[in-house]
Amino acid sequence: MGLGYRLRYYRTMYRLLAIAACVAAGAMAQPAPARIILVGDSTMAVKSGYGPGFCAHVTPDATCVNMAKGGRSTSSYRAEGSWDQVLAELKRGSFSANYVLIQFGHNDQPGKPGRSTDLATEFGPNLRRYVEEARVAGAKPVLITSLARRIFRKGTLTDTLQPWADATRRVAEETGVPLLDLHAESMAAVTQMGPAEANTMAMAPAPAEIAADAANSPNAPKAPAKPDGEGKGETPPLFDYTHLGAKGAEFFGRMVAGELAAAVPDLRSYLKP
Repeated sequence: MGLGYRLRYYRTMYRLLAIAACVAAGAMAQPAPARIILVGDSTMAVKSGYGPGFCAHVTPDATCVNMAKGGRSTSSYRAEGSWDQVLAELKRGSFSANYVLIQFGHNDQPGKPGRSTDLATEFGPNLRRYVEEARVAGAKPVLITSLARRIFRKGTLTDTLQPWADATRRVAEETGVPLLDLHAESMAAVTQMGPAEANTMAMAPAPAEIAADAANSPNAPKAPAKPDGEGKGETPPLFDYTHLGAKGAEFFGRMVAGELAAAVPDLRSYLKP
């Protein structure tokens, strides 16, 4: 092998190695395709909501971050600094797109001191402010109506959250953001289930007196004060008509993933069917 041939060979190999190194470096530098951040109350949170079931339906190509917290409303989530943590999270990492899924309503209802908001004058404006600030931070907000409570009276599902779902829908229309009408779809699904099957979505099995008369349960146990360990210690799972166990998280998490795929086509490839 002559000297000229060897020089050409080494130059060629050098170029190939240099190209390979550039390709590898470029691949490593590529941002994660998308990040989805969940913001809301206990019906979305890790230990008591559908968040884990939803994140399980997000493909490995995207990042799912559950920042929902039990017992929070549109007011208290901001007041305690949790929204500031979301905004800080949006500044971290390198992603081609950030989506913030926002769902409140349960704790905005009357009778929750330090959390309740006025439906007419506070709830809608609070949601609108979340949408605006998410956009300023470079994220794409998505609003979600509240998950239905699974309370049956004499075999008929009771709707306790429709006004808050309507207010959320109005904000979505006014701000032009996608809306996932989880309230409507979960109401329909729970109605079809019937009370006995709906009770299996809870964090713990229904008490004997409820299980024995699932179609007529006017004396339903009160919801636990801290169902997802939001206090200093962990609260054992308790049965109620609001929070979700593993079965409920999977069922409604899959529902939300399906709604998101329909409402935000850009995310379809990141959501499992």
